Amino acid sequence: MTHAHDRALPRAIRQAMPMARDVLEEVAKLHGVCIRPVPLKRLDTHTGKWEIIDVPCGATLDSKCPPCAKRNKQLRKAQCREGWHLDAEPAITPNEANEEQRWLVEFRADYQAQRDAAEKAGDDTAELDAIITGLDEEINAAGMRGNVLGRNTAKRSRSTRRRQDAPDLPKRKMTNTTLGRTFQGAEGKIYRPSLFVTLTLPSYGKVRDGVPVDPDSYDYRRAARDALHFSKLVDRFVQNLRRVAGYDVQYFASVEPQKRLAPHLHMAIRGTLPRAEIKQIAAATYHQVWWPQADEVVFDGDHMPVWQDGTGYLDPATGEVLPTWDQALDALDEDAEPLHVIRFGDQVDVQGVLAGTPDADQCIRYLSKYLTKSIGDALSGGQAKQEHAARMLDALRYEPCSPTCPNWLRYGVQPKGAKPGMVPGRCRGKAHKPDHLGYAGRRILVSRKWSNKTLAEHKQDRRTWVLEALGQADEPTDPHRYVWRPVPAGDANVPPLAVRLLRSVHERQRWRAHLRELEARATGQDLSATEDMGRAA
Repeated sequence: MTHAHDRALPRAIRQAMPMARDVLEEVAKLHGVCIRPVPLKRLDTHTGKWEIIDVPCGATLDSKCPPCAKRNKQLRKAQCREGWHLDAEPAITPNEANEEQRWLVEFRADYQAQRDAAEKAGDDTAELDAIITGLDEEINAAGMRGNVLGRNTAKRSRSTRRRQDAPDLPKRKMTNTTLGRTFQGAEGKIYRPSLFVTLTLPSYGKVRDGVPVDPDSYDYRRAARDALHFSKLVDRFVQNLRRVAGYDVQYFASVEPQKRLAPHLHMAIRGTLPRAEIKQIAAATYHQVWWPQADEVVFDGDHMPVWQDGTGYLDPATGEVLPTWDQALDALDEDAEPLHVIRFGDQVDVQGVLAGTPDADQCIRYLSKYLTKSIGDALSGGQAKQEHAARMLDALRYEPCSPTCPNWLRYGVQPKGAKPGMVPGRCRGKAHKPDHLGYAGRRILVSRKWSNKTLAEHKQDRRTWVLEALGQADEPTDPHRYVWRPVPAGDANVPPLAVRLLRSVHERQRWRAHLRELEARATGQDLSATEDMGRAA
């Protein structure tokens, strides 16, 4: 709303004035306040009182919420630093099962026996299946991981024989440790070096400043498929790395876009191996994509499969049912070639890093450099780069990104879990979106035994530090004390976003003022102690 006295000012001056709402958002960002908080209703079961609580949105990208993205980035940096040069094995021994957990599993065993007997007698098992599903949920709620049955679906397997065009790798006997070798210096000091490795994809054509010199000869199809399956190649590299190293290698890695828009990997590795072996492992690593063919277009334009309830997708000309995903995989015989084979490029950078050195800090900053940016942010930089990205997206448009992708209909195969309304070229998967450019995997890859803490535990460490600095006790809350519920849209009890931001900014100002007061008090105490020491001397 424009005030009356503003009307007397010339339009150019009024338009040059910043909008108060924009300034509020800017101030919120400066104070680290989430600008897209999610209101939730919280019931305190001890008092019976409901209240509205603003929960940070937890965004990881600057384009969504810079304060939340910055916090997540700092958490990741702390996680990377804490686990890189561990000198003691992380505690990974599971707790002993308690009486309740054992009883639940015994109860589950009784119902499994009843279900097996009913199935053998040809009776309906639907009711027993529902009870068993509920019991499995109770087992997890009681503090047990996984499923009592383990993996209960058949896993397809292909020949594990290595490709003839891939070099063999040495294989060492595995030792039960996650720590690398140590070295003793001349002065008797023990050094525990680690590695920082950068892996890239191969060339698809000559580029200059991240843009193909000749777009017509640039292999966009291969670039698209490499981006889609890059995460699988990284998994294969880790497997090979552990076989060659002979111990349970732990890693913290980030996936970032190069200027040419291809994903590449930065990886902090605990422990060390010779540089030549790392490069040998990268050269010998590949991933084969055993999917049905996606090179020959079967349906296009107006000639598209049609859906029939109870049957699936049919060929509109012949009425034949398209093969399902499983049937298409079964049709791949032993002589079939994989749809795609992905490998790393020749550029492999390996650096040795010691704990507590400037090099280690620089590598950690490098690992987290692009965490708050989407892969699509690399598109800025001129028309040529935008046109390059548009061609990449066009190559991705009809590439199947997963077994459930609607694009399989284009190649005469029903996607896994097919449903009506699927149209090739309109997949909603992350891989097809400009912000991802084919890579839909996680941007941060952390091994299970890296820091022996989850991200939530690292967040709790930061919370504990702040509370201690504020002089407040960090007492653990009863996890069953609060009940959380979503707030319906338009709930009259939820104040406008601007009011909630103002309250959060005030609260953050109050905290910071308290911290400054504590710092000043601590500094004054240090000065007094120094003066006392001087007088005593």
